[in-house]
Amino acid sequence: MLDVEDVAFGGKGIARITTDRGPFVVFIQNAFPGQKVEARVVKCKSRHAECRLEEVIERAPEEVELDFQEIPGAPYARVPLPLQHDVKEKTALDLYQRIGGVKGIDSVYEGFIPSPKNWHYRNKMEYSFSAIVHDPETGEKEDGFGFGFKKRGTWWAVENLNADSGLFDPAVENFLATLRAWFEQTGLPAWHPPKREGFYRFLVVRRSEANQKLLFNLVTSSDGLEAFDREQFVQLLTTEFGERLQGVLHTINDDKGDRVEARSGDSELIHGEAHITETLHGLDFDIEMSSFFQTNPACAQALYAEVIAAVDATPEEQSAWLPLSTGEFIMDLFCGTGTIAQMLARHTGKPIIGVDIVEQAIEDARKSARNNGTDNIEFHAADVGKFLLEYPEYKGRIQSIVLDPPRAGISPKSLRKVIRMGAPRIVYVSCNPATQARDIVILREFGYELKRLKLVDQFPHTAHVEAIAVFEKTLKASTLDA
Repeated sequence: MLDVEDVAFGGKGIARITTDRGPFVVFIQNAFPGQKVEARVVKCKSRHAECRLEEVIERAPEEVELDFQEIPGAPYARVPLPLQHDVKEKTALDLYQRIGGVKGIDSVYEGFIPSPKNWHYRNKMEYSFSAIVHDPETGEKEDGFGFGFKKRGTWWAVENLNADSGLFDPAVENFLATLRAWFEQTGLPAWHPPKREGFYRFLVVRRSEANQKLLFNLVTSSDGLEAFDREQFVQLLTTEFGERLQGVLHTINDDKGDRVEARSGDSELIHGEAHITETLHGLDFDIEMSSFFQTNPACAQALYAEVIAAVDATPEEQSAWLPLSTGEFIMDLFCGTGTIAQMLARHTGKPIIGVDIVEQAIEDARKSARNNGTDNIEFHAADVGKFLLEYPEYKGRIQSIVLDPPRAGISPKSLRKVIRMGAPRIVYVSCNPATQARDIVILREFGYELKRLKLVDQFPHTAHVEAIAVFEKTLKASTLDA
């Protein structure tokens, strides 16, 4: 058993063990200061170990009772929100100073933006089936029909979800116990991960915050498909959710790997429509089951407002020398389905260029731009680095670049290509401050100075936090030729 003394960025609880060679540091993912926990070592070095949290034996004094069923995906749910915010802010700012070398962090840091919704904020949830069920009360794993969330630290055992988790749609999650009973009564088995056999694999549900419509995707194998009554399944959902039910998909996934997306197999619409519609800043976005979209739409509105304000700054808010007025284009790199790009097109009136490597995302972006009547925008399905090399004519003609890379961040090579474009301003949106802090070093080296920084709580009750950093090119900027 370990006593958690402190916490590092990303929710790594810190414990220390006294040894003959001195203190030995143990990092436990998702542990919180004040807890006593059991953990399993996953990586061990001479002076520290990284561990997976197995069980919380004793709660921290600050933790409170929970009104919802506790789930592995919300490890901080018992921690009061002000304390969550303090921990995220403290550990993230430490990264910018320690890794990013930011001096005088108080002069650029402009505060922490909480989520407008702290409960039931997610617009998508994925539930797993398993023939191995973990009982949280006894700690035992038994053969059975599991339907809920994977037990923390396992890929084979599922904890049944019997009530609202507090993160998604309460009507859906309070219905899951009934749904589980129906699935079990069909006589078809839940997937057995170690044996890699069975029928029921996943249920994915999307919800529109704009109109509360629901889109379901049941993922099964083909083994026993002839015995599955899809019409009865649709009728069950229709009876329960009525007009809220936007559509139902059935995906056949015979891959042995433990993932929703099938490398082979079909996804078929068996009821209604294959998308839901979300509205952000007055723009409508049709979202299919596999489309990427911000998981917390209410908070995404606040995040995008900050991005728009940073790109479309008034002359008084710009550095006196910064020649933004000479720029013709705004470029949105890693644009996904084009949410930021379309908002920038509407709010700035400038021509926008959106680039993303995922072709389906670009197709969705073009479609929603047409539906929204946005014509001052151009989308390209291309690798960010290669695109910048193939279109050198944009050099010197870009007012601002918006970067919104995936969690792994932007590669140093691609970042140098972004720098080569010579935009006066870069607005960098990051879902991982650790990689953003790393990139600050390269940006500073080539003359981009960090001017503003804000943190955004996109995922309450988790260790995740997003950041918006605004960089401006200084007069002493270096020339990047390679």
